[in-house]
Amino acid sequence: MRLVTPGDSAPASVNKYLLPHENQVITVRRHPAVLMVPVGLVLGGLIIAGVLSNTVASDAGTVISWIWWGWLILLAWFVWRVAEWSVDYFVITNQRMLLTTGLITRKVAMMPLAKVTDMSFKRTIAGRMLGYGEFVLESAGQDQALSTVEYLPYPEQLYLEVCEMIFPNKNPSDD
Repeated sequence: MRLVTPGDSAPASVNKYLLPHENQVITVRRHPAVLMVPVGLVLGGLIIAGVLSNTVASDAGTVISWIWWGWLILLAWFVWRVAEWSVDYFVITNQRMLLTTGLITRKVAMMPLAKVTDMSFKRTIAGRMLGYGEFVLESAGQDQALSTVEYLPYPEQLYLEVCEMIFPNKNPSDD
């Protein structure tokens, strides 16, 4: 299964990190489950702000204003997290794996496919229910910039695809 069909191009925010001779194979955004905690905090904050607004004396307008300003700051933080999620990509080319993160401060972590000596993935109970997993990459005796990639969608398919690229079938009679 190809997660990016041939001819598709990576998003512009990722494409500038690809070398001219690289062919993009897979490009995925992290699973939306990465936003579960921010969503919970915003909704919890909304409930708390609503309850506090109804329990505070009606003549305490300043206190009510501060409560809602606090919730608006929490909402702005949530919007920021969604914007960051929207530009974070995990890209696999024919030569390397890249993880691009960050909205203002851009971080690009990379590992050449040839350096990967071991790869595994794990799925928590929540990951199995919601459809995400985590890749753990190992390289021969070195710390790499890219060692763990969390909240990946389609982890089984990605795992098989990447394993096929790292360990290609070298038996020509099987073609």
